[in-house]
Amino acid sequence: MVAGTDIAQAQASLNLVGDMLTGLSKHATGSVEAMELEKYWHEKCSWYGPSGIGTARGIQGFRNWHQIPFLNALPNRRTKEGMGYLFADKNYVGFTAWPGMEMTVSGSGWLGIAPSNKEITMRSLDFWRCEDGKIRENWVLVDLLHVYDQLGVDVLGRMREMNKARYRQFDR
Repeated sequence: MVAGTDIAQAQASLNLVGDMLTGLSKHATGSVEAMELEKYWHEKCSWYGPSGIGTARGIQGFRNWHQIPFLNALPNRRTKEGMGYLFADKNYVGFTAWPGMEMTVSGSGWLGIAPSNKEITMRSLDFWRCEDGKIRENWVLVDLLHVYDQLGVDVLGRMREMNKARYRQFDR
């Protein structure tokens, strides 16, 4: 803990995010509304996803631009129990797991990835900022290069192939 930390505030932030994460698992019993995001997220929340996904503003923006495509493509996602670390200081909460989720790519609509019925894992790091008892911001880092690699796509290799003219000019 950092000097001057407020343990009660850290615990409240940790509880808020923990409850929200528990709510995310309710999708299997209903639609995205079953997750009750409005209970946990500020109406003007910002969700900062990794490159390739981007930023979503508000709960509806999050649902439309990330959550619904993600759930449609990976409907059986599940956490890898005991693989993550949840920590908090004041109004910030962090979580990391390497990997923290496993799922089957059985649907379409997420990042242009076609259904393959391939089992993959996902490595991630999340940070949340809480404000007035709600989550106001969420920074999400997902190792998308690893996701694509598990599906047989070498993203960096493709980039090198597409840019080989640039590399050749320096081969002299």
